[in-house]
This record gives sequence, structure tokens and C-alpha cells, in this order.
Amino acid sequence: MKKTWLTAILAAGALTLAGCNSDNSSEGASGEEGGSFEPSKTIEVVAPAGAGGGWDTTAREVARIFGETGIIEENLTVINKEGGGGAIGWAYIHGQDGSAHNMFVASPPLMFVPLNGQSEHGHEDFTPLANVIADYGAFAVSADSEWDDLNDLFDQMKEDPESVTVVGTSAPGSMDHMQFVRIAKAAGVDPTKIKYVSAQDGGALTSVLNGSVDVFSTGVGETVEQVRAGNIKVLGITAEERMEGEVLSEFPTAIEQGIDESFVNWRGFFGPPNMDQAAVDYYEEKFKELSESEEFAEVRKKYGWSEMYMDGEEYEEFLDNEKQEIQALLEEIGLGN
Repeated sequence: MKKTWLTAILAAGALTLAGCNSDNSSEGASGEEGGSFEPSKTIEVVAPAGAGGGWDTTAREVARIFGETGIIEENLTVINKEGGGGAIGWAYIHGQDGSAHNMFVASPPLMFVPLNGQSEHGHEDFTPLANVIADYGAFAVSADSEWDDLNDLFDQMKEDPESVTVVGTSAPGSMDHMQFVRIAKAAGVDPTKIKYVSAQDGGALTSVLNGSVDVFSTGVGETVEQVRAGNIKVLGITAEERMEGEVLSEFPTAIEQGIDESFVNWRGFFGPPNMDQAAVDYYEEKFKELSESEEFAEVRKKYGWSEMYMDGEEYEEFLDNEKQEIQALLEEIGLGN
């Protein structure tokens, strides 16, 4: 009888301990080494900017497809933490050290902003989960502009750089500025003499249409409706090859105009520092499934995005290489930290 009671007590103790371990692993990053991970509560996805922009749209569409397809059964909620060109949101996620239920969407500003000295957190400070899409830049002018292609524009900029003003919605040294600098430099324009103005209040397109600036550096998707309406024309895009889709397929690349350079606006997801490998493996698999789904293919088509899946390891290597190029270019134009 004593032996039977002792066995029962030990068994109960083992079950209690196993239950505690299970609770801890699901609440934290994962579990024991070699274990698996499943989300145990709502997954918080941060868009480090206001509503309506690229980060916000990507985060919300990804969360929607995950939910509607059941690829991830746990709820995903998107929150906006705007400010500092993304730095406010990055600082928030950095503070969720080890959590497997927090992530954020990012793109090249995650490199530009810290390299400009405006954030203490860069891509190396987070856990890369997966890249999901590629977006590209477009250089647009008013429909009645004297320039018909990039070579016309860059020829004038080589002769008289002060005569051309470029506008974008990002800060100097960030996305819209640097994608233009990268292509213009490859065309032979002195990158230190490019006149760039920032219209972060949303007035960039208006300033092109009223003639107060000359060139709008923006995302490809932001030009389609204005081209369709006959208000602007796109001189070139930063993709390696022509894009598919109505209107988009009409936009010539810089490469096909003899300019041997491209620029990809990669967009993907990162977790906090020290996320457990089991959680990373889980999210990599889920993002891959999302990327390959018909539902997300429709999302890409809608916004003019291209497929560009990379798992965490590929992503990290890609980002390290990109950072070296970006850092050199920022230093050349005097905006490096």
C-alpha cells in the first residue's frame, strides 16, 4: 500500500512539473532545446508608422491572410507605433526581449535611420524571421515634362545638377532619397550635388504637379493611379526587370535604359532580440506558407508587390550585405553617422 501511494505521489509531482514547464514554454520563447513552439496568446504585430503607409498595409494584409487561411490559428493584432522614422516602434519591440508573441514589419529604413544616427537600434538588434515581398521605387515627373526617360533627366543633372529638385516623402538619407541617389550615381550624376527635399506632410505629388519641384521619388504602387489619370509619367523604376500588371508593365527599368543599378524595397518581419529558435522555425514556416498561398499572391498583385521570400538566415546575410553598400553611399554624400 505504501509503495502504491508513493508511486502515485511521484507521478502527480511529475505531471505538475511537466505542466509548469509547458506553461513557461508557451508563454516565453519556446520550450526545451529541440522542442516545438505554438503561439499561446494573441500575436502583436507592430507597424512602426501611421495608418495607410507601406508598413501598415503590409502588416494588416499579412495578419488578415494568416487569419483567413488559418495558416496561424492564434489571433494577430496590428498596432501602430509611429515616430522617429520607425525608431519608436523599434525601441518598443526591443523592449520585448525574448518574446515569441511580438514582431514588427520593416524595410530599408531599418538601416537608413540608425546609419543616420537617428536610432540606436538597427537590424542586427532584432531576430530576422522572414522577408515576404519586394517593392520598388519609381521616378515620376509631370505629364508635360521635357524629360521622357531617365537618360534625359540624368544628362541635365550631369550638366547642371542645381537645376533639378527631387522630392520624396521620406527624410533626407532615407528611402526615397537614397533610392534616387543610388540610380543617379550609377548613371554618372555626382551624388553629392543632388538636390533633395522632403515632403513628409504628403505634399510631394502636389509639388510635382504645380511645378515647384521636378522629380518625385516614390514607390511604384503610388504612381499607378496618377499615371492612369494622365497627370504624371514614370521615367523609370528601380526593379531589375519590368513588372507585371496593368500600367505597371509600361514602366521601363533603369537597367533597360543602360543604367546598371537597381534598388529593392525589401519588406519583412522581425522579432525581438533573443527569440527562441523553435519560435523562429515556426514563423519561418508560416511565412513561407503565406508567401506561397494564392491569397497572398492576390495581395501582391493588388499592390504591385513582387514575391521575395527569405528565411531568417538568408535574410540576415542579405541585410548585412545591403548595409555595407548603404553605409558607403551615405558616407559619400555626407549623411553617414
